[in-house]
Amino acid sequence: MKKYLLCTDLDRTLIPNGTQPESPDARALFRRLAARKDVALAYVSGRHRALIEQAIADYDLPRPDYAIADVGSTIYQMTGGNWRSWDDWDDCIAPDWAGLARDELYALLSVFTVLRPQEAEKQGHHKLSFYASPETDALALLDEMDRRLKQAGIRANLIWSVDEAHKLGLLDVLPSGANKLHAIRFLMQKQGFDIEHTMFAGDSGNDMDVFLSDIPAVLVANAHADVKARAAQANPSALYIARGGYLGMNGNYSAGILEGAAHYWPQADAWLRETD
Repeated sequence: MKKYLLCTDLDRTLIPNGTQPESPDARALFRRLAARKDVALAYVSGRHRALIEQAIADYDLPRPDYAIADVGSTIYQMTGGNWRSWDDWDDCIAPDWAGLARDELYALLSVFTVLRPQEAEKQGHHKLSFYASPETDALALLDEMDRRLKQAGIRANLIWSVDEAHKLGLLDVLPSGANKLHAIRFLMQKQGFDIEHTMFAGDSGNDMDVFLSDIPAVLVANAHADVKARAAQANPSALYIARGGYLGMNGNYSAGILEGAAHYWPQADAWLRETD
């Protein structure tokens, strides 16, 4: 059984698709760490399965052992190259939607005419995703949606964001228990990973629930300044903010993940310093 669980966000954490530069050898070194037989790799992303597979191909990423996808609403285990969705996780979060299927929940929310459904491939078994105008009064919308959902006995996690590049408002409706932190804890419990040998890496406010938990976490150096400030102000006991310098790397993206792994796991530091 694998001993270490390395969890990482993808966009602007492992994937170098931010504005800051990537250390040239960092991804290759990350692949070497992830390839170890005692390390299990889990991608934790808002992306759906097809976009995770696309990222693996486009950025030459190692294939993971697990994937927490769709903003924490789906967990996959990789077996022989096949993606197997965990029904146990579906069963765990399903009660939050009071037994409603995604289509039934969509019908309930159809009164909100400012919303239009996203493409079919962006929906999940327990993820209902909408587009809206970026000028939408998001606070008023979410308050009214929350009120209507609670009246129907539904506990939901409403996630609003803005895609500035495409000038779109984005809204995900998830079961209240479907988030990155709960999904990681479920994975740890189901597969027997202890907290001392688990680590999470991220870069954004969407990762803050994990950053503020007791799960050892690293905030990569390329994270936005406001995210670093929020994390530092909270002063969690299990958060390391990468600053660069480790093995001559800059701490951005995968270099920050490696810096965090070396910080939490002395054995990982020894592995990363090995020379062929």
